[in-house]
Amino acid sequence: MSGRVAPRLTIPEIRASKHRRPRRPLAMLTAADAPTARLADEAGADIILVGDSLAMVALGYETTLSVTMDEMIHHARAVCRARPRAVVIGDMPYLSYHLSVGEAVRNAGRFVAEAGCAGVKIEGGLKRLPVIAAIQDAEIPVMGHVGLTPQSCHVMGGYRFQARTAEAAERLVEEARCLDEAGVFCIVLEGIPAEVARIVTSQVSVPTIGIGAGPDCDGQVLVMHDVLGLTWGETPRFVRRYADFATDGARALARFVEDVRAGRFPAEAECYELPEDEAARLRERWEAGGGGLGTSPPATRSRRAGGEE
Repeated sequence: MSGRVAPRLTIPEIRASKHRRPRRPLAMLTAADAPTARLADEAGADIILVGDSLAMVALGYETTLSVTMDEMIHHARAVCRARPRAVVIGDMPYLSYHLSVGEAVRNAGRFVAEAGCAGVKIEGGLKRLPVIAAIQDAEIPVMGHVGLTPQSCHVMGGYRFQARTAEAAERLVEEARCLDEAGVFCIVLEGIPAEVARIVTSQVSVPTIGIGAGPDCDGQVLVMHDVLGLTWGETPRFVRRYADFATDGARALARFVEDVRAGRFPAEAECYELPEDEAARLRERWEAGGGGLGTSPPATRSRRAGGEE
């Protein structure tokens, strides 16, 4: 093996992937820290999203609305420290781009300058166009996101399937077209009918990445914790679990607890010992009063063959 590290993917390569032949769908996974970033990268993901979903899967919040900009930067920095080949995108959290265009640009800039991300993701369509334009004017690539937008869960009445009527579907297609014209490098389509996602994908010049949007998008994304079975309770119907880390991990940890309580951990092979000559010197010093307690220490086991003491 040459030992050469594969070059990092770039935003232009992600954008151009829509027109690659033969077709090769993009794979995107979320990550919240360096270990999950390494897992996603070793799996071959094209894009790693530091998603605001970490609010729920990593920080224990009930919704994504509570995670702060500082928390997102903290996690994005950890993901980028893994130096993945994949493109790393920071998910702009709630209120980080809603109050003013200037604040949105500053917050997007933090993902790039402080964390090392290659771009940011912003939820919403037409109403976000001024913010998207300003962020891109600051030389920061933007990923769009329409359909079910979790930061709008209260307006939508919960995490509800979107574009359920012909009129709503037409509006969503138009919003996606506007995002495309605004210069986003790809668009996430979440929680919409497969037929609608197929139309959007055919109408925009940039890749679409589906999550609960059917098989005809240019790529797919899932939350890593859902894929690995590291979430508890019900998951959306579009989630496919490829492992059950929660159950397997709990069993492994239970074995550790049992071994500790039964005295099986640590075993001799998991302990450090003094070299034989230093152990003898320690006994001599202790017995001579160097230990200060006037008693002899327990005998130190040697490493001689046969386990002699």
